[in-house]
Order: sequence, then structure tokens, then C-alpha cells
Amino acid sequence: MTENIKQRAALSVYFLLSGFCFASWASRIPTIKMIYDLNDAELGNLLLILPISSLLSLPISGWLVSKFDSRLPLIVSFSLFSIALALIGLSNSLWILSIALFLFAFNMRIINISINTQSLTVQKGFPKKIIGSFHGIWSGGGLLGVGFSTLMVKTDVLVATHLMSVGLFSLVISFIAYPFLLKNDKSPHGNKLILGKPDKTIMLLGLIIFFAAVCEGGMFDWSGVYFKEVVKEEIFTLGYLIFILFMTLSRFFSDKLMDYIGMKKLYILSSVFISSGILTAIIFPYFWPALIGFSIVGIGVAAIFPMTYMLAGTSKKYSPGMAISIITTYAIAGMLVGPPLLGYIAHTFNLKMSFLLFVFSGLMFIPISQLFFKLKEEQSEGKQGL
Repeated sequence: MTENIKQRAALSVYFLLSGFCFASWASRIPTIKMIYDLNDAELGNLLLILPISSLLSLPISGWLVSKFDSRLPLIVSFSLFSIALALIGLSNSLWILSIALFLFAFNMRIINISINTQSLTVQKGFPKKIIGSFHGIWSGGGLLGVGFSTLMVKTDVLVATHLMSVGLFSLVISFIAYPFLLKNDKSPHGNKLILGKPDKTIMLLGLIIFFAAVCEGGMFDWSGVYFKEVVKEEIFTLGYLIFILFMTLSRFFSDKLMDYIGMKKLYILSSVFISSGILTAIIFPYFWPALIGFSIVGIGVAAIFPMTYMLAGTSKKYSPGMAISIITTYAIAGMLVGPPLLGYIAHTFNLKMSFLLFVFSGLMFIPISQLFFKLKEEQSEGKQGL
């Protein structure tokens, strides 16, 4: 096995485990809502902890990107991430739960920047695009997490036992894969955040990631609640399960789709799928239509993050790690605004009405992405003119 294949396999393990852990937490949100007897607005307040924590980790994650190879912050943050997941399950008060969620999200941001930085460097060793497959593996881990969570809910396993088992398992496997990760990937330049006039292309990519985070993060947090309270499905994880299943399958085809129709058209297609899928679930809030609608949304969101991270990695101003760190901040802002806002809208009106937020966010991909590609073309023509 060549060094490139080993590095790809080891990094794939971390994508898989991080998706598995995150989905394990997200799929038990309805359980936690019931345990602590939270209304929609109170759940929105609790979910607000995750993006706030991630935002506070910005200075640290940026410093880690510029100071070390990505593998060191990855293993440290993943260890703390796994411990925090176990603590979420073991918490017996909202205070302890809040601390656990803070640690969980804080380290999840560092993990995301580390694995995506590694993926851009590993990509250089392969002639064909592989970024989408990494995100497909993350979604595959999420699919396993939801499937395992569904089994736990079906068999009435305590949330503490469930999340502690997932955290311990992930911790052990992460240490086994660590020695095979890519080494010496610290970029020699572009590691400092330049204040002042923002880079327009990075800003536009950040806005795309912002609305993608509203859609994807909101579906992670609220799809189970929607199936439980609107669709009235007892096995409420099915909504989340079908969403992440179709997102996973689509991500394994996203690399080829980028080459076949181009990123410019793929952003438009993704927008149409997200909006139409959500509208289907809103207009027909019954089991099969909602299931089909959520599957269409999964197809729609699949390519957004891989495409945008790949475009960020081509920045002339920033290193791949710093570019990803910057646009990830927009993702955190999306998580900061999206899921809690949806909770407040649901509390004021109803849960069905609140899902219109996803329709609006999905439609925003079209004007922003087209503006990005227009700007890139203008920059390219300007250089040729010189």
C-alpha cells in the first residue's frame, strides 16, 4: 500500500468517526428535549451553545493552523471531543449538559479545520478529485450514527450508555489511525489573518457556507423533532436517517458530478433540490411525502460543503488551512443563527412554518455562487490583460 493510500485511509477514519459522533448526539436531541422538558424556544437556547463555543474557538484554531501540522491538533481535539460526547450522555443537569456541549462544539471546530486542511493536501497526491468522497465518508459515519441511535431508541437503551459507548469506541479507533495520518503539511505562507479589506472571493464562499450551515445544521438539529411532532412518527430518527442516507450517497457521486456539469451549474441544481424537498415536507406533512422531501434535501446539500472547501483551497491570498478556517467561521455563524432562529419561529408560529427558513437559505446559493464565478472570471481576464 502506497503512502498516499495510507494517508487517505487514515484521514477517512477521522471523517467517519467525527460524523458518527456528531450524528449520535444530534439524533438524541429529541430524547434530551424530553428528559429536560424543554419547549422549542428553550431547545433553541440550548443549541445556541454549540455555535457560540465554536466561534470562541476561532482564535485558537487559527493559531493551531499556523503553528503545527494538522495531525497534532486533530488527535488532541478528537480526544476531548470524544470525552465531551460521553459527558453529554452522563450529564444530570442542564448546567453540566451545557458545559459538555460547549466542549463538544469547541473541539469539533478544530477537528473540522484539521481534517479539511489535510484533505486538500492529500488531494494533491491523486489525479482525480477525492474531496467529495471524504465528505461522503463523514456522512457515512453520520448514517451509521443515526442507524445505531435508532437501534438504541428502539431498544430503550439509556442515552448515557449510548453516548458513552460511542465516545469510548471513537477514542480508541482514533489512536489506532493516528500514526498513518499525513505529516508535515504546515503551509509556509498565507497563515496570518489579514485584517482590513476582505477578500471578495473568500467572503462569497463564506456566505455560501453560511447558508449551507443553516440548511445542513438545521436539518441535523430539527429533522428528528419535525418527524416526532409534525409527522407524528414514533421512531423519530427516521427523518434524520433518510436525510443523511441520501446526502451520503450523493456525496460519493459529487466528485464526478462536479467534473460532468461543473460547479457553477451544480450550485443551482443543489438550490432547487433543497427548496423543493423542504416545500414537499411542509405542504404534505405525512410520513411518505416528508420522507421523500427529506431525501431530496439530502441530495441537495450533499455537494455544497465539498465544492466550497475545494474552491477555498485555491485561494491566492491564504493557505488552505487559513482559508478553511475563515469560511468555517461563516459556517459557525450559520449554525449560530439557523437552528436557534428556527426554534424561535417554531415557538412563535409552528414548526412547519419555521422550515421555510431552509427554503430561503437554499435559494440563496444561486445568486451568491453566480456572483462568485463572475468575479473569478473577471479576475482571470484581468490577469490575462496584464
